[in-house]
Amino acid sequence: MMPNTIKLYDNDAYQTHFCASVLSCELRDKPLDKPQSHLQSQSQCHSPNDGKADSGKPLYDIILDQTLFFPEEGGQNADSGSLNSHPILDVQIKDGLIRHTTDVPFSPGSQVEGQIDWQPRYSNMQQHSGEHILSGLVHARFGYDNVGFHLGIKNVTLDFNGFFTPEQLEQIESLANEAIWKNIAIDAAYLPKEQLDALEYRSKIELTGPVRIVTIPGYDVCACCAPHVKRTGEIGLIKITDAIKYKGGMRISIQCGDRALEDYRMKQQQLSAVSVLLSAKLEAAADAVGRLKDENFALKGQIMALQTALMEQKANAVPADAANLLLFEPRLESGVHKKYVNLLAAKCPGICAVFAGSDREGYRYLIASSSQDVRPLHDRLKKELPAKGGGSKEMVQGSCSASREQVYSLFDSCGIPFTGQAAKDQRP
Repeated sequence: MMPNTIKLYDNDAYQTHFCASVLSCELRDKPLDKPQSHLQSQSQCHSPNDGKADSGKPLYDIILDQTLFFPEEGGQNADSGSLNSHPILDVQIKDGLIRHTTDVPFSPGSQVEGQIDWQPRYSNMQQHSGEHILSGLVHARFGYDNVGFHLGIKNVTLDFNGFFTPEQLEQIESLANEAIWKNIAIDAAYLPKEQLDALEYRSKIELTGPVRIVTIPGYDVCACCAPHVKRTGEIGLIKITDAIKYKGGMRISIQCGDRALEDYRMKQQQLSAVSVLLSAKLEAAADAVGRLKDENFALKGQIMALQTALMEQKANAVPADAANLLLFEPRLESGVHKKYVNLLAAKCPGICAVFAGSDREGYRYLIASSSQDVRPLHDRLKKELPAKGGGSKEMVQGSCSASREQVYSLFDSCGIPFTGQAAKDQRP
């Protein structure tokens, strides 16, 4: 029976280089479950359709006697790095054995050198330690449990079985950053069963076998298998970036350390650009956007009033003998568009269709009739042109990316006689 892989990252999460013996090397006969996001940017991700790398090489699962590679586990993505300078494409754990996926085989019994990509490893350590502080504070102050956790290459989310007000989230965020400023030592150790039985600690699942407890004095005691920073000061910053209702509770998104700094820089750049465009100071940008929104709303109301008056004039100008109408208009507000079609349908006994937009941007359309079922015509429109939409027998609406000439041709082929403002008379 193969012995469990020794987890070197449990002893020293800051070590980046190690040597190990190859216990087994098996040809992988199935594709990886998912690409590692942090490897995609390096063009090293696998094909999703077979058990081969993008290069066409077969994939191999390597088991070592010991490793520094943290596998995908506990909601956290796997470490990236290399074995003998060959990239690791995935790291998974099952029954105590850690499998390293590569596109190069290694002979059982041979010695290999492993190298961890330090920057993503350390970033994960910052994120995970920050999550523990937040979750511990939430559990202590509100009694909510962390029932879901995901630490990906970009997003970190925490799912809680309770709800927070914006003020409560700000309070938790402030207290979490106070823990950083105190620079508290973080301890991670496997405890004997007697101590575990007497210890109160957080855990999302029932645990069997050795249990590793991560302790942040005064903030959290939690079972965890992942690498952590040595002291809270290394987290740098904890920032809550989003909070939404999710599965009867709330999902909170956070950024810590290097990711929080990157997020701040991005938002600072965006806000600076907005303030320049609005000729407003950074601190007054939101007020300027509010004023711009109000002005836009007022202008939109004026446009709708002018469009309504114009469409009423056009509807009144339709000849009395017009039976069917196919009309094209530039961009119309949706409310005006519908009112225009209703006015036409009330005046003309046949089918009235109004397409608003342009060949370049596409068209929104309304087709109505007070005497005929317009759905058969609409079915042809959807079948023969790239159009989509729906409605009732009296009126249908939708959008299409066809040209005006294509619409003319389709209506011509339907054998519908147009009189008055006929479609052909409007062609450019």
